[in-house]
Amino acid sequence: MNTAIGKLAVLYENHGDVLPYQQLADQLAVPLRRSTEADYDQHDAFFLSWRDGCLKLLDKDLLKKGGLTVEIEPRQGEQRSWPAPKDGALAKALGRKTKTVVDATTGWGQDSLHIFRMGYELLCIERSPVMGALLADGFKRLTQADWMQRLQLPAPQLLIGSSIDLLATLAMPPDVIYLDPMFPPKRKKSALAKKSMMILRDLLGDDDDKAQLFTAALKATGKRVVVKSPDYAEPLGGKPSESFQGKLLRYDVYLKG
Repeated sequence: MNTAIGKLAVLYENHGDVLPYQQLADQLAVPLRRSTEADYDQHDAFFLSWRDGCLKLLDKDLLKKGGLTVEIEPRQGEQRSWPAPKDGALAKALGRKTKTVVDATTGWGQDSLHIFRMGYELLCIERSPVMGALLADGFKRLTQADWMQRLQLPAPQLLIGSSIDLLATLAMPPDVIYLDPMFPPKRKKSALAKKSMMILRDLLGDDDDKAQLFTAALKATGKRVVVKSPDYAEPLGGKPSESFQGKLLRYDVYLKG
C-alpha cells in the first residue's frame, strides 16, 4: 500500500519535458502539480521533483531551498576508493568472511552505498514506493559515475516491496541481512534529528512491524542478521551474539543457530 497518498504530489516546475513527471505521478498514483498553478503548494505536504539532475523530495520548507536526494558520494570519513577498506563498526558487524548482503530497510541508501563501496555483493529492498523512486534515481546516477564506468560495476539490485514478504522469496540465503528500522526518537523534538529522517518519518510513519521483520530476516539469512539501532534502544531481537559500538548507535549481531 502506498502510504504517501494524500500527502504527496509530483511537481513540474516548467523545466524540460513534462512526460517523466506524469509517468512518475502515474507510477506512484499521486497528483501532478504545476508550479505555474495558483496555490499549487496548498494541497500536499510533500513533493517529488527533478532539480539539478536529481530526483528530490521536498516539503514546504524545502520548496525554495533545494530538496533532499539520494546522495551517491561517500559520507565524510568514508573512503572514496573501491573496494573501500572493510574497517569500522559496520564492517566488523557484517563479518570478515561475508560476501553477500541484503539491506532490507534501504531508506536513503547511505548505509547501502557504504556497504556497496566496501565490495560486498548487495541487494537492496525498500518498501516505500516514494523512497524506491528516489533510490532508483540515485542508483541510475551512480552507474554514470566515472569510477563505476571505469571499473564496469553494476549498481546494487533494488527491489520495491515488503521485506517481510520478499525475504522469503530469495533464491539463495545471503550471508547477512542488514536491518536499520526506524526507532521512535528519544525526545519528541530531537535537535539531532536529521531533516532527511524527519521527513521520512512524517511521510511514512514508524516501522511498527520491526519484530516481524527481524523474525523474517533470521529465518531467511544464511549466517547472520545485523541490526543498527540508536544506543538508547533495547536490542530488537533480545540479547545479541555480539555488538559493535559506533557514534550514538550500535550494530547488534545475531548469528543463525
